[in-house]
Amino acid sequence: MNVNSGSIVFVGAANPETIRMILAVQTATPNFRVYGFIDNDPDKKGTEFYGYPIFGGVECVPRLVELGIQFVNLITGDLQSRFSVSREIARLGGKFTNFVHPNVNLTMTDIGVGNYIQESVIVQAGVSIGDNASIHMGSLIGHESSIGNSVFLAHAVSVSGCCEIGDGCFIGTNATILPRITIGKWSTIGAGAVVTKSIPDYSVVVGNPGKIIKTNNQVFDGGDIFSE
Repeated sequence: MNVNSGSIVFVGAANPETIRMILAVQTATPNFRVYGFIDNDPDKKGTEFYGYPIFGGVECVPRLVELGIQFVNLITGDLQSRFSVSREIARLGGKFTNFVHPNVNLTMTDIGVGNYIQESVIVQAGVSIGDNASIHMGSLIGHESSIGNSVFLAHAVSVSGCCEIGDGCFIGTNATILPRITIGKWSTIGAGAVVTKSIPDYSVVVGNPGKIIKTNNQVFDGGDIFSE
């Protein structure tokens, strides 16, 4: 499990919470080095984000790869953009590492690469997390649950035990997934929703109890950033 190691370039210069987390990780892991940021917004190229340089967009990846830099994607506002950008970085030879707040206990869990896990997230024993997930402050993942690739969990999400969250899912703030439920890939669970039964791929669910109100466009079939 590769966590908080080496020289890192972050993808997406937007959220100042990243800087607080960098400081916490550097205190716990003195050899952790932040090289800077990349961002596809052309107006940010050549500027700084809280003192760290923004080199440009994904066109910078090959040069950074030559320097042995690893990447963590911080894009969270649009899951399709997050997935597409991570896949392009991988295609250009970029290697991903995990950026995890030091107060998160990952003992007896299985975690892939490119994951961003904020402060005060609880990951219970037997949990597996794929690649390129973004899990935000105060969320809980219950024992033996599976989180797929390119999943976003907003603040204070509760995933109960023995659940399966498919690739590309967006779980909104304070949503609750009851035990032994499967959320189909690229589904959206609205803020505060309570999901009481399994739902198929590409579903959009809101309310308590959660109800499917429509389906998402089937832009992607999966969330594996390392496949075309």
